[in-house]
Formats: sequence, C-alpha cells, structure tokens
Amino acid sequence: MPKFFNEMTADGLAHTASAEVREHYREFCGWLQRQSADTIERKRAEADLTFRRVGITFAVYGDDAGTERLIPFDTIPRIIPAAEWKQLQTGLVQRVKALNMFVHDIYHDQNIIKAGIIPAEQIYQNAQYRPEMQGINVASDIYAHIAGVDIVRAGQGEFYVLEDNLRVPSGVSYMLEDRKMMMRLFPELFARNKIAPVDHYPDMLLDNLRSVAPMGINDPTVVVMTPGMYNSAYFEHAFLAQQMGVELVEGKDLFVSDNTVFMRTTRGPKRVDVIYRRLDDDFLDPLAFRPDSSLGVPGLLSVYRAGRVTLANAIGTGVADDKSIYPYVPDMIKFYLSEQPVLNNVPTYQCRKKDDLAYTLANLPQLVVKEVHGAGGYGMLVGPASTRAQIEDFRQRLIAKPDGYIAQPTLALSACPTYVESGIAPRHIDLRPFVLSGKTISMVPGGLTRVALQEGSLVVNSSQGGGTKDTWILEK
Repeated sequence: MPKFFNEMTADGLAHTASAEVREHYREFCGWLQRQSADTIERKRAEADLTFRRVGITFAVYGDDAGTERLIPFDTIPRIIPAAEWKQLQTGLVQRVKALNMFVHDIYHDQNIIKAGIIPAEQIYQNAQYRPEMQGINVASDIYAHIAGVDIVRAGQGEFYVLEDNLRVPSGVSYMLEDRKMMMRLFPELFARNKIAPVDHYPDMLLDNLRSVAPMGINDPTVVVMTPGMYNSAYFEHAFLAQQMGVELVEGKDLFVSDNTVFMRTTRGPKRVDVIYRRLDDDFLDPLAFRPDSSLGVPGLLSVYRAGRVTLANAIGTGVADDKSIYPYVPDMIKFYLSEQPVLNNVPTYQCRKKDDLAYTLANLPQLVVKEVHGAGGYGMLVGPASTRAQIEDFRQRLIAKPDGYIAQPTLALSACPTYVESGIAPRHIDLRPFVLSGKTISMVPGGLTRVALQEGSLVVNSSQGGGTKDTWILEK
C-alpha cells in the first residue's frame, strides 16, 4: 500500500501501464501515454524559455546563486473533479467569512475573548495585532479582501487547511501564467477536457476592490501599491496592475492632503480610493509605524481611520493568519456562524501549553515544528527529514521560547506525477486557492498548485526550491 495519496493513480504507482488511473485523470493519462519523451522535453524547454523571456521570476533573498530565480513549471496538471471542488469551495467560503468576522470582532467588541474561546493574551500580545485599528470601521467590515488558503490532502484523500494567508498572499500570477502556458503548449487538451477557466480572476479582483470603496465613491480609483522592483513578488505586483488596467505605484507616488490620498500624475494630483497594498503594515505609514520606512505614505493611517480610503488587505489582518491563532479557526466558525467546519485543521500542538510542549519535545523526530510568525518555509523543523543535530537545536529553541512555536504531525501529503530528471515520478503538492471578499465572497475555480521537486520533500515553497503546476477543475 502507498504511504501517501496519489492524485492520478489509485494504487500509488507512477505513470505506468499497470497503474489504476483515477476516473478524472483517464482522459489526460491516455493522452500522456501517446506522447514521446522528446515531445514532452521540447515542450518543457519551450515553457522555461518563455517564462524567462517574460520575466516570471521569484526573488530569493540571501541566495548566493543570485536573487532572481525561475520558478520551475511542471507540465503534468493537478486535476480536481467538480464534486471535490464544490466541497472545497464551500469550506473556503465558510472559513474566510469567519476569519473576517473574527478580525472585526477583535478590533471592536471582542466577543470571542469575552466568551473565553481565545485567551486575550493570544490577541493582544500577538506581533500582528494593531491597537491603532481598535474601534475603526472599515468598508463592508471586510479585512481580508484577498485570502490565500493553503490546502493539503493526506491520509485516504482527506483535505486539510494547512494555513491561512491574509496579509499579502502571493502566487496568483503564477496560477494565471501556468494556465496560459498550458493552453499555449497543449491546446488539444483544452479542446478535449471541460476545464473551468481562471483567466477572469483580474476582472473579479478589480470588481471586488471597487465594491469596497469608501462610502459615496461611485467611480473609485484603484491602485496596486508595491514596495518596488526589488521585492520578491514584484513580477506579480506589476502583472496584476497591468491585467486590471490600474496604476502600479510606490509610496513615493502617493501623498496625503486634506485628509485624502492622492497619486502624482502628469496631469496633476488624482484622488486614490482603494489601495491594493503589497507591503506589510510596518512600512505603510512612517508617521504611525516604522519611522524609518521610505516605502510608505506619511499620513496614510489618518486617512484610513477617517474612512476616506480602503486598504486591501486591512491593517491588522495578520493577527488572524498567525500560526498561534490557526488552532482556533474551527472554534471561530462555530462561534460566529453556528456551523460545523467543512474543512478540518491539521491537528496542532500549541507549545505554549505545558502538556503540548512536553509531547512535542518527546516526539520531535516525528513532528513538524513551525514558528508562529514564520512564512515561506523558513524557521521550521521537519522532524523525519532532519539530522539529530538539527532536532537538538530546535529542542533548545523550544525550551527557550515555547510560545513561539506550534507542532503538527508530519502529514504524508498527496503526490502528483511530475516530470523530473529521471522521468515521471510522484512529488508532494499543496494547493493555494484565492478567495476574494467584498460585497460577496467569490473565487475562480482552482488555485496555485505548488510541488516539492526534491524526492521525499514536503516543503513546496518557491523560496525553498518548489515548483508549480496548472490546476484543472473539471466542469462535469
């Protein structure tokens, strides 16, 4: 029996004649068997060349080989049948709705704290909690306008939420470019398979952002705010601005006057109503947060507090995607929506709790340990893949600062056949769908499938050498 769920084959084998192919992969698998190795290799080379020409790269800080890296793209798609996607979509909408209600609550009535469901110190001592937001009303009570929720499949095929990304979630441009590339390389596959489209995401995003403009603004001006070209996700910032037909701006392009945000243009100042910001809270306004920030806009917070500009995502939203808050999300769903969670969390040990810490320390070789504020695959221990020295190093970190970590069982993430140097072999994957919250909650069918290209690796992050795949949601 396979130790992990294989997305394509029910018996866990790679792409072989004897493999029992799952129903929703049969059309694709039959096509794949008819392709020569030379043909596929030629298509892979064409994809790499095109991505490099377009500049679809990811900056990796501290990489001695150079900061710009091409994200590996795999030509075998991850396919999800319609019924599975419907379940996922229902669970994602439920989860993001509850998370938005939670962020509004902690900055207003704090009912979830008063009810004893989440300890007050978990909120107020959280590095992402912004007391400046207390009592501030935001448009439509929406804080996480764009959420990227990481989904994994484990066990016999059950879906789990691995983490919630509510601050500045990235990766949607790769979802769109991966689809464009697959349609360019293999148009016949899209003629033969009913694959739900994703190319309307920029239009959905723009409609979503316009829907949460400040009250009284009927024709809002939307901009994408970037830290600049040296940011790791700058390609995505420029891509989304171009696709939406809005201006890409840096902090120096904006200024505050008469409690209003303006953009400098060749025709003079132009009022800005909605800012899709792709930089962290700390750098938004040097008068309110980090005084040494040259990336933000002096006075922006005062305009925001007055309700005269919308920031997406809202300031202070990060408290809800912190890994120390993650274990409480199922309780949030029950508390705010009076519903049972559709999607389960991964079982989580909170190392700030004495018993959980004792269990974690006793079982480090079998667990994944994560920093509560960590991201990008950094600051974590994957016990089964770590050396004794690495495990002992993490043991000391846990003992010194237990409240800075959570631990989880090492899930056998599902795998999808992937082209690697040795041919076609299973590699572990996750899925990041993008959920848009405005007047309604919407999403395109699919998301970014990330793949751990190293054999046996469970870390799919681009910053850790992971690649991407196109994600197909079948429309039948």
